[in-house]
Amino acid sequence: MVDSLVSTAAAGAAAGLGVAMPLGAVGVLLLQEGGRGLRQGAAAATAVALVDFVYAAVAVLVGPRLVGLIGGGGEAWVRAVAAAVLAAIAVRGLLSLRGGVPGAPAAAAEPGPARRSFVRFALLTLVNPTTALYFTALTAARGAAAAGAAVAVVFAVAVFAASLVWQQLLAAAGALAGTRLTVRTRRVTYALGYGLVLCFAVRLAWPAG
Repeated sequence: MVDSLVSTAAAGAAAGLGVAMPLGAVGVLLLQEGGRGLRQGAAAATAVALVDFVYAAVAVLVGPRLVGLIGGGGEAWVRAVAAAVLAAIAVRGLLSLRGGVPGAPAAAAEPGPARRSFVRFALLTLVNPTTALYFTALTAARGAAAAGAAVAVVFAVAVFAASLVWQQLLAAAGALAGTRLTVRTRRVTYALGYGLVLCFAVRLAWPAG
């Protein structure tokens, strides 16, 4: 039993890194959030990892059922909502650059922005169809749904731990880079980042094939 739990924890950690390490739209936004302040970035990173945990736990417990649900007609709606959210954030971010680079380092100590960062990134990750499909397909393929509650908990906690470490590293990297970049360079990186997010939104709305 112990060997099974250890192997499950290793699989969960690998799954957590697998979904976290590819730098997608949420990763780009997380780097930018870290540039606004380490506290905001840490809160955002925790939110992303927490949603990864929820998705992993649900997928392990009811993975095969979710495959049928998302594969039916739900995926189109999830993609549409995710595309709309990402497009709104990208457009808002690009428009905000007209008044200068957002995010003053002095705001890092304020509790309000950190709470808003947590909520915003939790919602962003919740509507990300890639995360849901990733864990659903992975756990369904492994047949983990029939392995019991203990295995489900160990797997989900390992996913959370691995994802949290990576997301916090991204936030810290964004905070470190934000203190070293000139205003003009930060403006360019913000524009490129939000442009990439907008591309992700278009790709979600009109998937290839």
